[in-house]
Parts: sequence; C-alpha cells; structure tokens
Amino acid sequence: MAINDHITASQAEIAAWRRHLHTHPELLYDVPETAAFVADKLASFGCDTVATGIGGTGVVGLIHGREGGEGRTVGLRADMDALPIEEETGLSYASTQAGKMHACGHDGHMAMLLGAARVLAETRRFAGTVAVVFQPAEEGGAGAKAMIDDGLLDRFPMTELYGMHNLPGLAVGRFAIRPGPIMASTDEFSITIEGRGGHAAMPHTTMDPIAIGAAMVQSLQMIVSRSANPLDSLVVSVTQFHAGFVHNVIPEKAVLSGTVRALTEPMRELAEARIRQIAESTAAAHGARALVDYDRNYPVTRNEPQATSFCTEVAAAVAGADNVDVDAPPLMGGEDFAYMLEERPGAFIFVGNGDSAGLHHPRYDFNDEAIAFGASYWIALAEGALGR
Repeated sequence: MAINDHITASQAEIAAWRRHLHTHPELLYDVPETAAFVADKLASFGCDTVATGIGGTGVVGLIHGREGGEGRTVGLRADMDALPIEEETGLSYASTQAGKMHACGHDGHMAMLLGAARVLAETRRFAGTVAVVFQPAEEGGAGAKAMIDDGLLDRFPMTELYGMHNLPGLAVGRFAIRPGPIMASTDEFSITIEGRGGHAAMPHTTMDPIAIGAAMVQSLQMIVSRSANPLDSLVVSVTQFHAGFVHNVIPEKAVLSGTVRALTEPMRELAEARIRQIAESTAAAHGARALVDYDRNYPVTRNEPQATSFCTEVAAAVAGADNVDVDAPPLMGGEDFAYMLEERPGAFIFVGNGDSAGLHHPRYDFNDEAIAFGASYWIALAEGALGR
C-alpha cells in the first residue's frame, strides 16, 4: 500500500478544508463562495492557470509538468454543489445554511482533489499537464454539460477525464470500479390525465382521473416485470401522484410523475415507449386523455475499458490489489460525469466511505479517513497517466 507521504503529512489540514466547505454549502450553480475558496487555494498552490466562471461557476486549474507542460493534458474532476436538505448530524461543523447540506460528500471530493493539486504543483513529477476540474450543479443541474457547452474541452484540450465518488457501505481504504456502465441514466416523466370531474356521489357522470391514474400506476410496474429482459437492469418508479382538492369532488385532472433508470440505450428507449403507450391507452380505455412529458436527463455513466484497467492498477498501487473490487455492481443512481465520458475516454471510481449514513441522507457525513486514499489515488493517477 502506498499512501502519498505529502498527503499523510497534511491530512489534518485537508480535513479542515473539507469541514469548512461542509459548514458553508451552496446549491447547483449558485456556488460563489465555494468556487472562490477553490480558486484561491489553487492560486496559492502555484497552479500555472486558474480559470473561473466556466459553465457559470466552474473552476479549472492547470498544473504543468516537465518541459513546460508540453504533451497531453489529463483531467481530474470533482463536484462542488450541496443538496437542499436540512442537516441532522449535530456535528460541530454542521451546515450553517438552513435547508442546505453537503449530503453527498462533494465537500470531501473537493478536499481530496485540492490536496492532490497542491502535491502535484509542488512536485511536478510528470510530463504534460494536469487539469483539475471543479464542477457546479451535479445534483440535477447538469453542470458537466454546462462546462462542456461553455468550451471546457476546447479551452483545455484534455485527452482523458477521470472522476471519483465516495460510497457509503464500502470500507475506508477500498475502491470499486468496473468497465462499461457503472451508473444509470436518470430520465424523468410526468403524465397528466385529463378526465371529467363531478360530484363524488355521482361517479357515473365523471371520468375519474384518480381511478384511471391508479390503473396506470399498476400497469407501469409491468414494464420491468413483463416488457424488459430480466437480464437487463431497468427501474421505473412512480414517485408522485397529485389529484383532488376536497373529499366530495372528483377532480378534472390527475398528475403522475416518476423516474426511469437504465444501463443501456435499448432499455432506456423501451421504457419511454412503453410509458407513452400505457399512459395513452389506459386513459383512452376510460374515455379520458393522457399527456406524457418525458425528459431525458443524465446519460449512462460508462467507463472506457482501457482507462478502467489503468485506474484499477492505480487504485491497487494505493490500497493494495485485495482492496480493489474490479467488477463492482453498477448503481442505478445517476452521475453527470457521464457527459464528460461521452466526450473523452476515462473512468469513474468509487472510494470507500465506511459505515456512514447513505448518500442524500440528513445524517450523512463524508469520512475524513478516506481523504488519504482518494487524494493519493489522484496523485498516482496523474503521475501514472502522464508518465506513460
């Protein structure tokens, strides 16, 4: 096992950065204090370039290696935004912003990449250039796509891009990765059922959108059980059902909404087609009408096989081969780093957060013991990629 000595020596300081960021969470693209903190640190480390305002509030630091950075540029990415959750940890460094919390560990992701950036800027034991990318709006805002659309890869022509996320339930000191799909696409749908309202005592004079919606929910569950190949992963979840306003009136409309998660494009396309068919035909069978709004959100996060093999070697060098799961089961959660992997080869890896509360939970906290492993991984990856 090879934890970087520089990281070991500065573990407490990096943890302090992480706790500062945890205390001051910001949401989506509205991360001015977080972005300023990151940019100030990168400048203090002696990064050759610190660019701000990319994709709204994104930050990129460039660190040149030998020969002035001539050669390839490798990108390492961390996310910056928090979640609209009221924290319940009771920690001394808990959020000071009501209704905002770093409940997904982005504070830890930033701290690990900042720690690695400082070491890389001090030692520069590589050829080419390392680009450290700090992205806003991962939590539903597609900040990765916004940075790409704003010229990220034109201004900083990276040949490879790598990402990392902490994983509760995976022991600290362990990594998990797999080639191919590692996280799911995250589509959303909304179905508006237009019926005919009336008095609840005279249902025969109405086209009850609540009854129609209930039948629709039952049928939507059969997409996975009866339309999808059992060997393919697919989730269709109805998560909201809104209708009615008083106990003795059947309403005119009902609205259902939910999410679709898939690991392949064929399953994604199947789910969308079947949702439309079921909604429209179920409504029509009851004399009503259904309007379907289907939003294709984050794509599948797909690891390039060669990059995955390289990341596996790096993680094994840091934590030991026995502590790297090379065939981790994919997660049906989504990740907008997928947009970056559509543009450049690379891979996304999980680092253990130990026995913590789950992601997006009000009692979640990033485990500072993971900093040494994550930051050391970034350093070894950059040096290995640019020393090849």
